[in-house]
Amino acid sequence: MALLEVSDLHVSFPTPDGVVQAVRGLSFAAEAGKTLGIVGESGSGKSVATQTIMGLTRGARVSGQAMFEDKDLLAMDQKALRSVRGDEVGMIFQDPLSSLHPYYRVGWQIVEMIRNNHKDISKAKAKARAVELLGLVGIPQPDRRVDDFPHQFSGGMRQRAMIAMAMSLNPKLLIADEPTTALDVTVQAQVLQVMRRLQEEFGTAIILITHDLGVVAEVADDVVVMYAGSAMEKADRYEIFGASHHPYTEGLLQSLPAYGGVRERLHPIPGQPPSLINLPGGCPFHPRCPYVMDRCRIEEPPLFEVGGNPTHTSACWLTLDLVERTALRDKVVGGQLPSPSRP
Repeated sequence: MALLEVSDLHVSFPTPDGVVQAVRGLSFAAEAGKTLGIVGESGSGKSVATQTIMGLTRGARVSGQAMFEDKDLLAMDQKALRSVRGDEVGMIFQDPLSSLHPYYRVGWQIVEMIRNNHKDISKAKAKARAVELLGLVGIPQPDRRVDDFPHQFSGGMRQRAMIAMAMSLNPKLLIADEPTTALDVTVQAQVLQVMRRLQEEFGTAIILITHDLGVVAEVADDVVVMYAGSAMEKADRYEIFGASHHPYTEGLLQSLPAYGGVRERLHPIPGQPPSLINLPGGCPFHPRCPYVMDRCRIEEPPLFEVGGNPTHTSACWLTLDLVERTALRDKVVGGQLPSPSRP
């Protein structure tokens, strides 16, 4: 059984303009020692789904299950959830400057995180642990920088400090929401390396939320592709990059610059994501899909097994035979998508 199993998650928000259907029937699982990548355009429901699991979307209408070690997180009250957050599930948010309090030293904030969950630990021991963690995530001179304020850290250092704080209690699950957005590629690589090293050391399960498929190709074991609040495709990363089925996944891959080193021009997905208040009938992707059929406009497809593989599913009416799907792709977009090499 997976460490976290989310089943049929629905999240909506009432607004003066109508009900925003942010997440619609999402299911996924996160296993210990593995990384689950959740990808999709902005507004696809990636962050809302994980924040809802941790009780951070107040005012939302929520249904479904989120079983974490036989406990349904969605059924817990806020007091019970506070005992889970930090101690068993750590979170890294996109903007570390807004997550770290500007008026308090970085080390003090890590110390408070530790002592809030383990009140028997002294301040001295907690600070020693904070210094150890800052050194573990690559902060130079951690014994001195532990007393710096957040504005004295660079963007990459602040993100690494957030990782240190999230890992301070050795959580079983780490939710990383766009942890490398707005970082340059060298700092991005350092942050990902830190997360990977911590995962190897502690066996932590990681849910990585991102719109960067390059990051997913590097670190994820399994991938969920989301669009308009729903899962469009689920598979391991090799299937997603080498044998994708859903046209939306194909569009994301085609829009990568020089994907596979064989293309000179970008191929963006035409159009815009739909309004989550007024979703189109049938498949939500059909207004932008180059393969659209009459059925797509009327019926919303469930997730089907692709090529007889139960771990690869796609919410699409196209043929599920990969040979036929590849032939259709060659005809429509002019070429098969290359696959990243397996280790």
